[in-house]
Amino acid sequence: MRAYERLLQYVQVHTTSDASTGTHPSTPRQFDLARQLVEELKALGLADAHVDEHCYVYASLAAAPGCEAAPSLGLIAHMDTADDAPGAPVHPQLHPDYDGESVVLGHGVTLDVGRFGFLKALKGQTLITTDGATLLGADDKAGVAEIMTALERILAEGLPHGRLCIAFTPDEEIGEGASLFDLPGFGAKYAYTVDGGDVGELEYQNFNAAGAVVSFKGFSVHPGSAKNLMVNAQNLAMEFHAALPAADRPEHTEGWEGFFHLTSMTGTVSSAKLGYIVRDHDKAKFEARKALMQHTAAVMNERYGEGTVTVELKDSYYNMEEKILPHFHLIENAKTACRQAGVEPVVQPIRGGTDGATLSHMGLPCPNLGTGGFNFHGVCECITAEKMDQATEVLINLAALYAKAE
Repeated sequence: MRAYERLLQYVQVHTTSDASTGTHPSTPRQFDLARQLVEELKALGLADAHVDEHCYVYASLAAAPGCEAAPSLGLIAHMDTADDAPGAPVHPQLHPDYDGESVVLGHGVTLDVGRFGFLKALKGQTLITTDGATLLGADDKAGVAEIMTALERILAEGLPHGRLCIAFTPDEEIGEGASLFDLPGFGAKYAYTVDGGDVGELEYQNFNAAGAVVSFKGFSVHPGSAKNLMVNAQNLAMEFHAALPAADRPEHTEGWEGFFHLTSMTGTVSSAKLGYIVRDHDKAKFEARKALMQHTAAVMNERYGEGTVTVELKDSYYNMEEKILPHFHLIENAKTACRQAGVEPVVQPIRGGTDGATLSHMGLPCPNLGTGGFNFHGVCECITAEKMDQATEVLINLAALYAKAE
């Protein structure tokens, strides 16, 4: 079975996660795909395949004869999908021998080649899209499908491999994919997440990340007698936001540039709150961004009175680069595996985070590999069958490369 055929099956299972529930997993429907994958893994011969009470799927494949000295290699993908667009019912559309032009998806949505220039390079491939009503779910069911297909081929063709450790995680899209990961039980020495953009993309640099809640305390009186008395908390919130550099917002940044991103705002005259996410690849700049928010609050408190502005900061994850650099063979081998699959590797920073970033800081060096997909988290999501074949080949090549290592 080709990877895209598995993808078409997996996207039928509704697995959208939900940050509001506070449960692990955040939605019980993720178990539906987890149990299906356990059965498939067992059918392939991975007898220890199981799903735990938190919806993490684990399995392992013993090393091939003669490869027992190879380091154990982990392959990880996530089962949940984002809630940025409807996650069900998914009706994937196949466009064989795609002509490289715009595609009318349905529901008033067009995959416009003028807007998405990468489409021209997909000419002649089998394009897989949504019908315009939901996301596709290739993020990250494409990664799941590619890992499963690589396992099937390794076993069917007797290809070389050391011990392979497999994990499929829930709740990655809400930042909790590695929260309850059983690292000792997983047993890998090194790993890759298969959860990215175009095939050939290699990512080992990601943002340092924090969340911030800024609270403002005002003083409300009748507006008819407010002179020199009223303190409008909403105006304080606007003053605080204006004090942060306007150029350092997501819509003005790219590459390694960090940002302050205002994600929520509520308020009355008496009280107001702003929610932010704070990001930077550089650790020193990351700390400086947090310090700027604290300094701005302190200045405003001097002006309006202590306790007027409070800033609550909580770090979310950190750049995995420092954990990958001592094991740079992970990147060099991935480059080799890509070239063996006919793909020129592209190393680029992640303007976000992955399970791999958290796992790397937990002690499992874990860069990220592209799956061949585009336009994730929306109704214009797409992928091609051929790129999924190449991504599968990259995984098979990596298994062979590490089978030779000691």
